[in-house]
Amino acid sequence: MAVLVAGGAGYIGSHTAAELVDNGEEVVVVDNLVKGHREAVGECRFYHGDLTDICFLDSVFSENKIDSVIDFAASSLVGESMSKPLDYYKNNLISVMNLLDKMKEYEVPVIVFSSTAAVYGEPENIPILETDRTEPTNPYGETKLAIEKMLKWCEKAYGIKYATLRYFNAAGARIDGSIGEDHDPESHLIPIILQAALGKRKAVQIYGDDYPTPDGTCIRDYIHVTDLADAHILALNGLREGSGSGVYNLGNGKGFSVKEVIDTAKKVTGHAIPVEITQRRKGDPAVLVASSEKAKRELGWEPRYNDLETIIESAWRWHSTHPDGFAG
Repeated sequence: MAVLVAGGAGYIGSHTAAELVDNGEEVVVVDNLVKGHREAVGECRFYHGDLTDICFLDSVFSENKIDSVIDFAASSLVGESMSKPLDYYKNNLISVMNLLDKMKEYEVPVIVFSSTAAVYGEPENIPILETDRTEPTNPYGETKLAIEKMLKWCEKAYGIKYATLRYFNAAGARIDGSIGEDHDPESHLIPIILQAALGKRKAVQIYGDDYPTPDGTCIRDYIHVTDLADAHILALNGLREGSGSGVYNLGNGKGFSVKEVIDTAKKVTGHAIPVEITQRRKGDPAVLVASSEKAKRELGWEPRYNDLETIIESAWRWHSTHPDGFAG
């Protein structure tokens, strides 16, 4: 029996697929390669196609004995979602609708769904709890929240159990340096900083240094990508063993400011990292930090790489040996 990893050539998906293989699982990866990389997929059966194509998806399910699904496939750029909301609703919702339709048809009983902290919008508590208000401030977050509700109703109607995992800031790379983060355009802070360290960009822009934080810059919760992968596997195994559906935050439980991340990267890389202070971005909260106590309590999840220096060291191992990403 196989685990279907949708979006398994992307950043978090490829790391999770690799961990599944290491755990002795048979893995089938589906990806349209719009954002993912074929080179990131290791010892897995790979299908190049789009989840919005129901005929393509039917061939995947009919050719493999799939017992579970982990879904990472989504358009996920917040800014782009503001200018192209219909594209995000079309891609993100139809993809999951098709997946669930095939799961129902082929009697696949469990799904682990990749959600996002964007479902919360402006936080009402720090650290953020799973029970906090969900009021997304962008279409990307809205589509993920709509899917979360879809999963709830599909469980009631069809008995498909789910674990919804709300990420905060995924970071780092596989510890052995074999795969890492490669986005175009790059929008995540740590790879942007490391690109500056490599001379691939002129400077790192800091969007505001007058926030009500100790050093004036925004504080975010960074979680190592392998720790995220571990959480998916724990959630999957829990569902297989009969645990109930649930929603879980995945974060470090500790925040680091933009300046702290830059200073740590200087230490790790030994390179100067030029910075430019610019205006705040609209909608950027001062602090976003998760409470992951529920995941620890119910899934038995314990992050292994949760200090900032280890996270950045793993990312540097990847970026310094792959300065042009998977194309290098």
